Amino acid sequence: MALIWIFVGFFLLLILGIPIAFALGIVSAGYLIIAGGIPLDLIPQRIFAGIDKYPLMAVPFFILAAELMIEIKILKYIVDLAHALVGHFRSGLAQVNVLNSVFFAGISGSAIADVGGMGPLEIAMMTEYGYPKPYAAAVTAASAMLGPIIPPSIAVIVYCLVVSEASVSALLMAGFVPGFMIAFALMITNYVIARKRNYAAAEKFVGFRKLLIALRNAILPLLMPAILLGGILLGVFTPTEAAAVACAYALFLGFVVLRTLRLKALPGIFYRAGLTTGAVFLIMGTCSALGWILASLQLAPVVEKLFRSISSNPLVFLLLVNIFLLMVGCLLEGTAAIIIFMPFLAPLAHSLGIHPIHFGIVAIVNLMVGLITPPVGLVLYVTCNVARIPLEELLREVWPYVVVEIIALLILTYYAPATLFVPKLFGLI
Repeated sequence: MALIWIFVGFFLLLILGIPIAFALGIVSAGYLIIAGGIPLDLIPQRIFAGIDKYPLMAVPFFILAAELMIEIKILKYIVDLAHALVGHFRSGLAQVNVLNSVFFAGISGSAIADVGGMGPLEIAMMTEYGYPKPYAAAVTAASAMLGPIIPPSIAVIVYCLVVSEASVSALLMAGFVPGFMIAFALMITNYVIARKRNYAAAEKFVGFRKLLIALRNAILPLLMPAILLGGILLGVFTPTEAAAVACAYALFLGFVVLRTLRLKALPGIFYRAGLTTGAVFLIMGTCSALGWILASLQLAPVVEKLFRSISSNPLVFLLLVNIFLLMVGCLLEGTAAIIIFMPFLAPLAHSLGIHPIHFGIVAIVNLMVGLITPPVGLVLYVTCNVARIPLEELLREVWPYVVVEIIALLILTYYAPATLFVPKLFGLI
């Protein structure tokens, strides 16, 4: 009964508009007060314990690297390359939007950073050429979920922190095929919508000379994911250290190569990165407190009994997990959902013979789809703020992309080689 009241109270607070981190903290403190016998000192202790982990040092560094890349205005080169590659196709600027997210995913590893960094430029560019702003915002939101899938990925680091069976390197590499597959599906959706609404290409093909120039200019930002993944695979540095290398590379580009970064800009960059990091860590910390309570209430055996009572077939289990996580993703931020539910679901999947890397990617993709799914859909609200449009207008345009991403999720769920091919290729599993 206590478990039921905890979840009812938590979702009620979300419906009332209480921020996720505070809702988690309020529910945790409320349970301790009502249950009695456990001092409230547990809350700050568990919050600190939840973020006092070495791998989590990668999170602020990846966020800082993304802020630095935005500040030194190198993202323009990524946009120019995407424009040269696909801008001449039907609904070309929508295709540019998706391709920008693919490139930027290798820099930020965060959906929020994608929307905040590339979103204003992408939406302004599309509306300037006559695309409706809600449609431009929908494409931006739908493609932003590629950030946590294509490596590097903050979600992968958090997942491996709570699921010991999953290797960070293997799970990072496993995101390549799913990420590019979803990007391709989004581009097909753009094309279908463009034909239906008679959206034309913005301009003709720029020519191979300009394409080569755009590629040359974009090499600098695109080298970042290559350096990070190469260093991890070769054992030069750990995934956590790779995030610091990303910051060093961004500073090198800003101060030495491009010379567009000024010392006076650093306090503002650190401030914005600190705000984002603080929000993420506060969610992680309060999740840790609630996770301890759920563990003490024997949530794991309850979840296992519930799923096994329905079926022990791994295919049925994956379907049930997809349905469950899609509902969770509609209400709960991805990082919070990973910390709360993966310690119980991942071991159960492993006991049914599901590969931990395959299950990890399925879970992460599932929760990332939740970022653009109502009613919470964190990326939806961020995109509305960036585009300055009502949520209702965005929802009317984003549904086709949600459906396409769910179809891609089902393919990944039941075709394990799509997630395991690249890690096997590099001998990581």
